[in-house]
Amino acid sequence: MAEAITVNGAVGAEDKIMTLETGVLANLANGAVVVKIGNTTVLVTATSNKNVRPGTDFFPLTVDFEERSYAAGKIPGSFFRREGRASETAILACRLTDRPLRPLFPEGFRNDVHIVATVLGADQENPYDVPAINAASAALCISDIPFQGPLGCVRIAYDQDGEWIPHPTYEEGEQATFEMVVAGRLLEDGDVAVMMVEAGGTENSWKYFEAGAPKVDEKVLAEGLDFSKG
Repeated sequence: MAEAITVNGAVGAEDKIMTLETGVLANLANGAVVVKIGNTTVLVTATSNKNVRPGTDFFPLTVDFEERSYAAGKIPGSFFRREGRASETAILACRLTDRPLRPLFPEGFRNDVHIVATVLGADQENPYDVPAINAASAALCISDIPFQGPLGCVRIAYDQDGEWIPHPTYEEGEQATFEMVVAGRLLEDGDVAVMMVEAGGTENSWKYFEAGAPKVDEKVLAEGLDFSKG
């Protein structure tokens, strides 16, 4: 049985801790990590075929997010009490995870790789997608799958006072004017190579701008990128 290892550290506010744990669940996977932030908990597994499927001329990386009703303390409302199809949030989380991870596999690698993120707990306060990306990177790093990581990911929100908030809650995101998800890899010289940037205004941004919130321009975006690297 794999040795249980737990690491944690503060993210953003001093009272917000992200915890990564391995060696407890899914020990038959090539790599498995449980990530927790607040009471949001996600199990991420990484598995790979030992051999390449005949005729494969591309890298077959698959990312799936499994949202479970029990994670929020609910029972599926269908007649058979079964889970439904993936939500739009889960599909977008799959794409968000795939984009920064894919370039970090060796060129010419053609083995099937499957990343599965299962939401075990959802506290309705902390988003699960960004923590899951960090857990996926960790799962790949501890596995025997060739991966040129590790990779780090953070979501930052620009609030109405002109300050960037790391790993915002859903409420903090709704009160912000702009959000950015940045993923990167630490280089030997200490700099961070940005692998992905996903950014956009929030639904209420124009209302906040009309009320006097600071506008988001290229300077603010550059400051956000530098802030995310810290």
